[in-house]
Amino acid sequence: METLDFDACYRAVSARDARFDGRFYTAVKTTRIYCRPICPARTPSSRNVRFYRHAASAEAAGFRPCKRCRPELSPGDPGWDVRGDLVGRALRLIDDGAADERGVAGLAARLHITERHLHRLFVAELGVGPLAVARTKRLLLAKQLLTETALPVTDVAFAAGFGSVRQFNAAMQATYGFTPSEMRATAHRPGVPAALRLRLNWREPYDVEGLFAFLSARAIPGLESVDGGSYVRVIPGGTITLTPGRGHVVLEASLDDTRQLARVVARCRRLLDLDADPAAISEALGSTSLAPLVAARPGLRVPGAFDGFELAVRAIVGQQISVAGARTLLGRIVARAGRFPTAEEMAEMDLSALGLTTRRVATLRDLAGRVASGEIDLDGGQDPADAVAALLRVPGIGPWTTGYISLRALRDPDAWPSGDLVLVKRMDALGIPQDHLERWRPWRAYAALHLWSSS
Repeated sequence: METLDFDACYRAVSARDARFDGRFYTAVKTTRIYCRPICPARTPSSRNVRFYRHAASAEAAGFRPCKRCRPELSPGDPGWDVRGDLVGRALRLIDDGAADERGVAGLAARLHITERHLHRLFVAELGVGPLAVARTKRLLLAKQLLTETALPVTDVAFAAGFGSVRQFNAAMQATYGFTPSEMRATAHRPGVPAALRLRLNWREPYDVEGLFAFLSARAIPGLESVDGGSYVRVIPGGTITLTPGRGHVVLEASLDDTRQLARVVARCRRLLDLDADPAAISEALGSTSLAPLVAARPGLRVPGAFDGFELAVRAIVGQQISVAGARTLLGRIVARAGRFPTAEEMAEMDLSALGLTTRRVATLRDLAGRVASGEIDLDGGQDPADAVAALLRVPGIGPWTTGYISLRALRDPDAWPSGDLVLVKRMDALGIPQDHLERWRPWRAYAALHLWSSS
């Protein structure tokens, strides 16, 4: 298990340094409570604290989350956010609800490893197994729902991923020492609506305008829009609205099945790149030829994707045409299907008379078939390099398309859409040699966004 530097962690806690929020948790032995590094409570004596990399590790050691700083609001650890190894991918799938739906055995199967090997990897990295991590995610989401919404306790149980109310009550009592009803009774929720409305925190700085402008320019008619500063889109079984606030985005969700909430939250965080580390990115790119662009747009994020297959379709349709032209074609697909089609639906869908070339239709059908069969996994289960290799086997998909998919769907921070004409022109206009691409590693995806945004 990776060892945290005690002195460095204690200095961060003493300074309430927001840069470390989500990177580790402080557990106080005298109170049996664990906190975020930014907790406003008096800094405990160093002899009374322990530090844990993950909230699940703290809870497994018998600590309860602080009601004051609320660890459930921490942005995700950027170290895990950019990792494409097995543990990093497993953590993203757990966030996506994979363990709740299929259990740890199903999670391991999706990663193509044994359950025993997955458990061994988690214990080595985090000190606890994947089941404990999934359980903590459910409990913290439930705690946030109990605190921030007026949802009935029964609805909270299922929205957080628990199989029954009895299981939910038992888990809360055993881990936190109180029942859901007791927590609801002590929560301060002035004017809280009954709808699903949650805060999703980010790390400062965050270029809200830049990210929402990017999404607005590419919004597919009939599927999504950016109106009045809010991003609104249709998702399977409901709709979501994302509205920026101070230090967070407000997620409002209308869902037919609240059990999908954990997945919705995780995908919204990826879509908005909320778990990025802007300080590390700025430090790396700010000392290169991109320095003026980094200074002009602090906190620039890479827009992700709510659905990996959808993003791949966007990339294929957008090959060698304008953004506006791609929106028109994608809007026709949505209009014909009534929503954005799944891979299984697109493999059988009539794509004629939409303005797509015969070759592009063939590419879309081939991709859809491979995603539907599980050969290609664009939502976190497959090693990014393997996913790219599989994409390149699809006729009609080349380096630009795989680079764009890697940048947005696979969340590779070093992805680069090779051959992108806008990037080539911007680099030429700024007098940046092509060999500077190597100097921007491992943040070339963010370099691409800076260049696109400067045009």
